[in-house]
Amino acid sequence: MLYSGAFLILVPALVAALPHPPSFITIPLGKRSPIERSAGVADVSAVRAGMARAVAKVERNLAIYEENTGRSLTNSRRVRKRDQGSDPLFGSKDIYWYGNITIGTPPVTFSMDFDTGSSDLFIPSPDCATCGGFTVYNATASSTSKELGQYVGLIYGDQSSVIGLTYTDTVSIAGYTAKNQTIVAALEYSSGFTNSSVVSDGLMGMAFGSIGKSTSSPLVQTLIAQNAIPEPVFAFKLAQSGSELRIGGVNSALYKGDFTYTNVTNAGYWQIDVESVSANGTQILSNVSAIVDSGTTVITGDTASVSKLYAAVGGVALGDGTYAYPCDATPEFAFQIGGKSIAVAPEVLNGGYLTDSINGKPMCLGAITGGDPIGFWILGDIFMRNIYTVFDLGNQRVGFADLA
Repeated sequence: MLYSGAFLILVPALVAALPHPPSFITIPLGKRSPIERSAGVADVSAVRAGMARAVAKVERNLAIYEENTGRSLTNSRRVRKRDQGSDPLFGSKDIYWYGNITIGTPPVTFSMDFDTGSSDLFIPSPDCATCGGFTVYNATASSTSKELGQYVGLIYGDQSSVIGLTYTDTVSIAGYTAKNQTIVAALEYSSGFTNSSVVSDGLMGMAFGSIGKSTSSPLVQTLIAQNAIPEPVFAFKLAQSGSELRIGGVNSALYKGDFTYTNVTNAGYWQIDVESVSANGTQILSNVSAIVDSGTTVITGDTASVSKLYAAVGGVALGDGTYAYPCDATPEFAFQIGGKSIAVAPEVLNGGYLTDSINGKPMCLGAITGGDPIGFWILGDIFMRNIYTVFDLGNQRVGFADLA
């Protein structure tokens, strides 16, 4: 998630122009558990939940992109419209990486999910009858708040929804401040956002504005436009401990070696090309398009391709997009991106053991899932936990470096 070489050097003139030249402030990230386990037993429904949310969220945002731009992000097919309420709620089984930001004057602290797979920023308003227990945004108490008067409805992958009114206000993150940032003050949270396991007040999207329903600049892009951060980047380390988000730079203590970069192919999601996907060193797939999404638990690809991966390691389909493999096989799946091989560590891939053996073999649940083809793979938490990742808005590229 941090720079290396010349990329680590801040331009002196730019640093001098900043209101407060940075001594970087790191945002520690907490995690709501993605794949719940009980004494190592696999929770198949949790993995299915992550896959269902991922696919549905992407389809919803693809539709918004087409609405905003008149273009399609994928060449495979037009977004399939879903019946209202046809997707089950899986909010309690999803993953969110959360930390703090402040909004308003005087500033109020909110705990936020940081999601590179969406673009809107929302928090609860005092008028939200379903937002009990969350910190609320009181626009009348902020001297820098301005109502825009636009009502928006945000629907996420598990059909969790937010209905809210748009404002602009001052928003600060990691010591940097954006003025006149558009936010959505929620008038209603659906049950997916009020579930007892939700620990954040709202969500901050970090993809490109073209997939945002509020049609505004996402927060990091606003910081860049206002010359408020030293570099037009942000970076993540996602791990069992020591997770963090760095805004405007990278943390050289968290990675080793140089970054390998790959260009964004469509600036809606953080969409990139994957040259190949291998199983135990043998190439199985080639020329795969993918998005890097911190707001998704699992890795999800089209069912036909994912089935080929598991077949190469003796895996079997369990149904509904989930797969298992022999627990003693410890397969290694790796993604070749920009010439760099990024392997999914066995302990990250393993979603726990199944209580029943298959063909006499103990089987473990895999965290790579298969779903309907949506034009690209989704590289979620299960992918990002193996690598340090920098998202470069200035050059529209994603960089990867080995974890220190």
